[in-house]
Amino acid sequence: MSTSLSRRSSGQHPRLHAPAPPDVVALTHLRWDFVFQRPQHLLTRCARLHRVFVIEEPVLCEGTPRFDVSIRQHGIQVVVPRLPRDLSSADAARLQSSLLEQFFRDHDISDYLLWYYTPMAMEFTRELTPRGVVYDCMDELSAFAGAPAAMRAREQELLARADVVFTGGQALFESKRHSHPNVHAFPSSVDVDHFGSARAIQAEPEDQAGIPHPRLGFFGVVDERMDLDLLFQVSALRPDWHLVIIGPVVKIDPAVLPQAANIHYLGPKPYAELPSYLAGWDVALLPFARNDATRYISPTKTPEYLAAGKPVVSTSIRDVIRPYGVQGLAHIADDPGDFVAAVAAALAEDAVERLRQVDAFLTQTSWDGTWTRMYRQVSEALGARDHAILSAALPSASPDVA
Repeated sequence: MSTSLSRRSSGQHPRLHAPAPPDVVALTHLRWDFVFQRPQHLLTRCARLHRVFVIEEPVLCEGTPRFDVSIRQHGIQVVVPRLPRDLSSADAARLQSSLLEQFFRDHDISDYLLWYYTPMAMEFTRELTPRGVVYDCMDELSAFAGAPAAMRAREQELLARADVVFTGGQALFESKRHSHPNVHAFPSSVDVDHFGSARAIQAEPEDQAGIPHPRLGFFGVVDERMDLDLLFQVSALRPDWHLVIIGPVVKIDPAVLPQAANIHYLGPKPYAELPSYLAGWDVALLPFARNDATRYISPTKTPEYLAAGKPVVSTSIRDVIRPYGVQGLAHIADDPGDFVAAVAAALAEDAVERLRQVDAFLTQTSWDGTWTRMYRQVSEALGARDHAILSAALPSASPDVA
């Protein structure tokens, strides 16, 4: 390989004579700057040791086809393909494949792992020859509104090629466990220090400061997974409670959102600002619908709410029921009347006892620990030769590493 080791690691690492770790090329259906979630948490940790390239889905536009590249934390290179409009799917895949090959040449990417978040990327990457293939399946994308008809077929193709498969939750693991010989459940974790700061924040964001209490809050993407009727019914049953909804509205018409004097849509907020909003809530909500799109979800926000010190009320999402509902860390209800009763119970909780249980639970989970365990699985999947390379770069074990 023509690239020197110094390109990949500085003198602070003790691997001066070890082979350079492979580059990591992630292929994602999510915009890097949309919301900060699982891919960002994992890949920013990956970038401490590897060059990381994040290939987003194309943007259709006028002009010359190209890859636009920008730099993010830890030197991550975010790549946005710009493709002409009106291309057939086959022509778009061929063009993207050609652009990607040129990009690899320009950036000296010859020893690399492919890290997939979307099976649809198989359409323009199947001719590549990576050292290994990782499929981090964070959602059942085929069940989402507007999913491509070819999604299931592309996933089968990806599963046949992957060296290791991760799932973003237990329900999804149970769905995928027989589809590949090397599947592992890695539920999303939490940045405890970041969200825990909400427990001490007193200053109110300007757009939330005037909303009366009690405040019931939600942050996240507002789409077909949210139970909009439940929100409306709760607001009608308890007009003295105020619902604060933070996040972008996607794949649904904003006109269908329930409107009431006690429902407040504050729009998307940067990840860094979320604790300041959480600090002013009395209860945190997970008002998900029960449909195909939510059957396998494992909401990252559940431990984030808990780390912020807030009681949690959720509909009956499997990965919220287990472990959070079973361990008494979240109230579970679906019917509007039952949901209102669950919120009332959450408002009446003994906060000291709840935080004691929450903090004991959170000692068992961290993004550092999740990344370390996933990294070890990748190392083992790539075999003995690569094991020596990757193991030398493993971060120190955190307390929750088995």
